[in-house]
Amino acid sequence: MVTPSELASAPVTPPPRRAGAADPDLPRIVPRRRLGRWAAAAVALLAFAMVLHSVVRNEAFQWAVVGRYFTTPAVLDGLLLTLWLTGAVMVLGFLLGTGLAVMRLSGNPVLRTLSWGYVWIFRSTPLLVQLLFWFNIGALYPTLGLGIPFGPEFVSVKTVNLLGPTLTAVIGLTLHESAYAAEVVRGGILSVDPGQTEAAQALGLSRLRTLRRVVVPQAMRSIVPTAGNMLIGTLKGTSIVSVLAVHDLLYSTQLIYNQTYQVIPLLMVATLWYVAVTSVLSAGQYYVERHYARGDSRALPPTPLRRLRLLLRQRPAAVRARLSAATAADARPAIDRER
Repeated sequence: MVTPSELASAPVTPPPRRAGAADPDLPRIVPRRRLGRWAAAAVALLAFAMVLHSVVRNEAFQWAVVGRYFTTPAVLDGLLLTLWLTGAVMVLGFLLGTGLAVMRLSGNPVLRTLSWGYVWIFRSTPLLVQLLFWFNIGALYPTLGLGIPFGPEFVSVKTVNLLGPTLTAVIGLTLHESAYAAEVVRGGILSVDPGQTEAAQALGLSRLRTLRRVVVPQAMRSIVPTAGNMLIGTLKGTSIVSVLAVHDLLYSTQLIYNQTYQVIPLLMVATLWYVAVTSVLSAGQYYVERHYARGDSRALPPTPLRRLRLLLRQRPAAVRARLSAATAADARPAIDRER
């Protein structure tokens, strides 16, 4: 039996702290006040709102005219030609550029020198000069023939009948882009650890199979971001073919405002289409980069949709945590009174 003196001398054990309740012995944690960050965000939002208001409310843009011409057949035909030019130039440019990159990395000094000279020439001259040169190629070579080198020709055709404005644009843009694509592919191949090639050779894989199965898939991590930028640049760069009277998106809008004299709204039509297509290509580039980064040791960042789902899931959990903490704080005085 416990005597009153033993009961008085026994240590008092505090009641267990409930989950979510703050420990009174610990100092209170106060979040840091980032006044500079909030001030900078407020100034940036104010500036953005002012710019957006000036664009939307400015009558000179003639948004009604923009909406009327945005989906006209002439503009859509120009958009389709722009997309076709972009796709054809990127595919042909990277096919030729990959061959040039392999030649540049070859042990053959002749192939290596020729590849370097090609890249040097086409990167040293402006794109507009190259297009004008190919457009006037008939002045240098009136006919093109196929036959024995330094011998008789079997087939010949006039250059004027062979190279039209659209084909000239494809040739000029492809040769220009292939020079940059060669350097992009070469940089991606050099970014792969040489030990990967040595391991593939130790397994008995051929040089071509090693390049196709081992080197290129790993090099794509470095190639895809730059190739995506090149794709977007090529999409916008196709507007330069309007000087050759190729009916791309920009040239189609130019033909319309030369008749209606509504320059600003028609330029806005072309701008909005370029922005829309570029946004789609940027989203595609994001997911292609994630695809080739799966084998990397770094954790992949969540996609925008995954971030939204996590935010929606975390909101109810945070609300429940705050409610439980408030309930525990309200119940603590009642417990003290009962004691």
